[in-house]
Amino acid sequence: VQLQAFGGGLVQAGGSLRLSCAASRSIFGVNSNTMAWYRQASGKQREFVASLTGGGSTNYADSVKGRFTISRDNAKSTVYLQMNSLKPDDAAVYYCYARFSTTTYWGQGTLVTVSS
Repeated sequence: VQLQAFGGGLVQAGGSLRLSCAASRSIFGVNSNTMAWYRQASGKQREFVASLTGGGSTNYADSVKGRFTISRDNAKSTVYLQMNSLKPDDAAVYYCYARFSTTTYWGQGTLVTVSS
């Protein structure tokens, strides 16, 4: 499975960005499959941001609840991360993640920079 993440960039604090992750295989329809976003800020460990199961359940880190939304386009096997009200603390490399049954995959990162 290949994952292609894109959409990062430079945004001012309070602004918005939408990240996309296109998978070469669809997770949808199988609840045990999951796609997610993680992020890693400079000098910090990689942390969970949001996830979406094949059955449609979502989960968010407390730090992004109410500001970020994960969604999908079934036809494109793509998952999106809409990021609103961005803060300088949201600046990081964002990674796309997928789990199909017990096998996990990581995409390349996409850099999000938030200027204050």
